[in-house]
Amino acid sequence: MEHTIEAVDLKRRSDIHLARKIWHVSAVSFMAAFYAYAPLSWSITALVAAWIIFVPIDFLRKKNSALNDFVVHLARPIMRQSEVTKLAGTTYLITGVLLITLIFPRDIVLLTILFLAFADPIASYFGIRFGKDKLFGEKSLQGSLAAFVVCAVITFIFMFSHGLLMDRLLIVSLLGGLIGAAAEAVPLWKLDDNLTLPVLSAIFLWLLFNLFGALPVYA
Repeated sequence: MEHTIEAVDLKRRSDIHLARKIWHVSAVSFMAAFYAYAPLSWSITALVAAWIIFVPIDFLRKKNSALNDFVVHLARPIMRQSEVTKLAGTTYLITGVLLITLIFPRDIVLLTILFLAFADPIASYFGIRFGKDKLFGEKSLQGSLAAFVVCAVITFIFMFSHGLLMDRLLIVSLLGGLIGAAAEAVPLWKLDDNLTLPVLSAIFLWLLFNLFGALPVYA
């Protein structure tokens, strides 16, 4: 029996969508691990290859119904209904990570990728389950608080494990949490947060590290 896009019952942004969150955490965590331990040239090559393979297809499927139908059914477990006619979140994610990888020091990039791996899905989960107080559009106070805690803890562990700013660890961790939460919540020209979160986080983490005089972890 032939399937059509209309027949596919996809999750919406307001759904918990655990499969998508598990996929997001797993895939981006792998990305972070590869970036941390592989040579930088390998990481950039892998990101460029992923961009070249995925992004053109994502654009083309919007103009080709057969290709769109194939992609939608292939990615059904992790795809949202809104992505049937719009670019997928993966396009924004790969683009955002590639941009910061080309611009910022490796410690900033790695910390940002860890923010992206955990803060976004956890904020979404808490926002959907408990988000009664709206901040920006669908973003809620409860989701932003969850993102703040996650990013603060990630910053603390990252800085502590690398022996950075030990005398100002608490304040830097709290500011890191604030940066991650703001980057996840604040809408920027209605762009997808898979793009705005890494870009904004990297910019303000770079400013934070420079303000407090943290040296790059990687050469």
